[in-house]
Amino acid sequence: MLCSKCGMSAATTAQDLCAGCLHAEASTAPPPPAPTVPLSGPNAVLRSPVGLGRAVVGLLALVAVSDAAAMGAALYLRNLMNRVTDKPFGSLSGEEAELADSLMLVTSLAQVLALLACVVLFIVWFYRVRSNAEIFAFGLQRRGRGWAVGGWFIPFAALWIPRGIAVDVWKASRTDPFATDDHQPHTLVNLWWAGYVVTWLFSRYADRRYDGAETPEQLVTAADGLLVAGAIDIVAAVLAILFVRRLTHMQHTKALRGDQAPTVAV
Repeated sequence: MLCSKCGMSAATTAQDLCAGCLHAEASTAPPPPAPTVPLSGPNAVLRSPVGLGRAVVGLLALVAVSDAAAMGAALYLRNLMNRVTDKPFGSLSGEEAELADSLMLVTSLAQVLALLACVVLFIVWFYRVRSNAEIFAFGLQRRGRGWAVGGWFIPFAALWIPRGIAVDVWKASRTDPFATDDHQPHTLVNLWWAGYVVTWLFSRYADRRYDGAETPEQLVTAADGLLVAGAIDIVAAVLAILFVRRLTHMQHTKALRGDQAPTVAV
């Protein structure tokens, strides 16, 4: 039987091909694809953090604005109490006292609402960048994705667990995840976290001082504490904005370059 391809030589194989045609076909056939193993699980999907990042930045700015409004209310209260300590108590009108109470109540409520909205969206963004980091550099993440949410709600441990996750995410999002620490160092992570811890601790101290104040002198001292707490919180919000913007940009740029590697040949 002649070769079914060239029709000249005798077929020597079960495919009705001669030895020459069989060799030529084998040399031009593409190699079989290498088996792959997912680096970050079958459900790993790279998702853009840009939209969430912008929303978080907007809410952080809103938190800073609410802090500034609360500082204005605290300053008004302080001025009234200073006037009381300098003059007879009757020099303070009922309308002024009611206005001071209303301003403190409204601005405090605005702070709480802005902070709650910001916390919820920030954690959603934080979880997303943590999930992306698992795709960018599998193996660098020392804690699972769930810690990006749950780590914020563990008493005392919440003061260091999220920072450790942020450092791992930062490293994975660099141009070279496995470079030394001096390559795109995580200084901004440290600044953001320091601002967060300081404002978290001092704000609670200032709030307790205000809640326990009874005399005009104590209210003046408490108002001073609230003014300092507001200023610290504004600085912390600015540092958080810089952190969110920078990490979002790093992941967005890395994704556009196609640096993610969700699979590896074995």
